[in-house]
Amino acid sequence: MKQSDGSIPNQKKGIEKQKIGNFRWSVCALLFFATTVNYIDRQVLGILAPVLGKEIGWSEIEYGYIVTAFQAAYAIGLLIAGRLIDKYGTKIGFTVAIVIWSLAAMGHAMVKTVIGFAVARFTLGLGESANFPAAIKATAEWFPKKERALATGIFNSGANVGAVFAPLVVPWLTINYGWQMAFIVTGALGFVWVIFWWFLYEKPELHKKIKKAELDHILSDPPEEETEKLPWSKVIRYKQTWAFVIGKFLTDPIWWFYLYWLPKFLNTKYGLNIAQLGFPLIVIYMMTTVGSIGGGWLSSSFIKRGMQINRARKLVMLICALCIVPIVTAGWAANMWIAVGLIGIAAAAHQGWSANIFTTASDMFPKKAVGSIVGIGGMAGAVGGMLFSTSAGYILEITGSYITLFIISGTAYLLALGIFHLLVPKIEPVKLDL
Repeated sequence: MKQSDGSIPNQKKGIEKQKIGNFRWSVCALLFFATTVNYIDRQVLGILAPVLGKEIGWSEIEYGYIVTAFQAAYAIGLLIAGRLIDKYGTKIGFTVAIVIWSLAAMGHAMVKTVIGFAVARFTLGLGESANFPAAIKATAEWFPKKERALATGIFNSGANVGAVFAPLVVPWLTINYGWQMAFIVTGALGFVWVIFWWFLYEKPELHKKIKKAELDHILSDPPEEETEKLPWSKVIRYKQTWAFVIGKFLTDPIWWFYLYWLPKFLNTKYGLNIAQLGFPLIVIYMMTTVGSIGGGWLSSSFIKRGMQINRARKLVMLICALCIVPIVTAGWAANMWIAVGLIGIAAAAHQGWSANIFTTASDMFPKKAVGSIVGIGGMAGAVGGMLFSTSAGYILEITGSYITLFIISGTAYLLALGIFHLLVPKIEPVKLDL
């Protein structure tokens, strides 16, 4: 029975919540740990860059090319991975992907040239490209729309945990056992995850451990129109696709910049060696964990309180974009901890932004198309990252300063949000022209 204001009594809410069940959050935990492993494997190179730069002897430009090789493969892989995951399903697609990227991560230990590292990074990029299309699709399958941003924020925070874990472990492994062992140990983690994934994951409609009440909750959104196949030629006709694509193109490269150049920035500007890099990086990525979960929680909270999806997502994205602006001054910071604080706030806000822009794909498109949409957007982000990484190498080689790169980082999000809003004045399900 409803109260006079139309709300449900708290006692009844508590009973219903208990009956629903929480197995879907176990799935979210699997996605969280996959993303953690994903970011551990991709960040090892950035942490070891000062060491490998001296041992291998690469220039800033050559390092930019190595990073670009990963992003080129990531772009290609995202375009393919989204379609394959939509076709063959999340369980098989994720398994194949993590086996490929784990082998590639371990393979870094066997190379000692710029070309060798570029090949290893290219293979790693192909495998890792499937992580987010698969995770976003699994979230769309296992969570109703009102919970997706929170679930996305939780699994996306695995990137931050991975980014915290890597500075803890990689320097210790390198100092005690050599840089090759750092790649081997971290790369092997993916095979452990595959065991749990294969035995625990299934679509909710087919899962034996899920209760009917929770299944009904998961499927509580209005039914989507049936679609057998959405070819790219049809998907790219929609302005909603381009809003997502441009948003990723402009902002994903900033996160790549944090991953691959922060250790070099701290080493170059403040003289930190590999034994000293760990603590500042941990502080930055601990901050990003708060931003990722907080950004997803905030928009989900707004929606549960009655705010429309359009306003909730865009308001949180605006808050995040404004929090990133102060990073434009990081390049001038004389004190290392001031720079760390500015970068940490910006990186945390990026993750809050990311949790919400990812969720807009499932807000606007049916589940059968989500993997493809995220794949196309991720490809655009990787292409943007390629351009940014190559440019960063030349900028640093010529100027020796990070100021220009931080200015770009601080302004990209407001531009992206403005374009997104112009293309999609209101976030709502797309009316597909089948």
